[in-house]
Amino acid sequence: MTKEAARPATTEPILLTDALGSFDALWSPRIMARVNDYDVRVAKVHGEHVWHVHENTDEFFLVVDGALDIDLRDGATGQDERTVTLARGAVFVVPRSTWHRPRSADGASLLLFEPSGTSTVGDAHDPVPDHVDATTGHALTR
Repeated sequence: MTKEAARPATTEPILLTDALGSFDALWSPRIMARVNDYDVRVAKVHGEHVWHVHENTDEFFLVVDGALDIDLRDGATGQDERTVTLARGAVFVVPRSTWHRPRSADGASLLLFEPSGTSTVGDAHDPVPDHVDATTGHALTR
């Protein structure tokens, strides 16, 4: 299958609320559209993801609804931990090669932007719990 054949059909507008309403699975993103070689993904989250790292790409988060905390391991040794809290409407980019763990105590809906084929659990990660879908994204069904 070529990349062009794998593109989601986006010949009509897609309402973000419709996309988010089309699935219930948590930590299991759906691909809404592709822009060049990047996926525009939506996801519903609740609880904790897994500590992971994307060595070669940044990861873009936009909180559509709810709130999201992202734990980060910063510093020269990667051992300094801090947390950024994103309210509804907030945007944050996790820089490449930064270990991070998204989490949401009360649940959130997200829009993500990252290169097509990027794994939800990165290039390296802690053990993946059963509630986290290790995927490169699922097709959006409407």
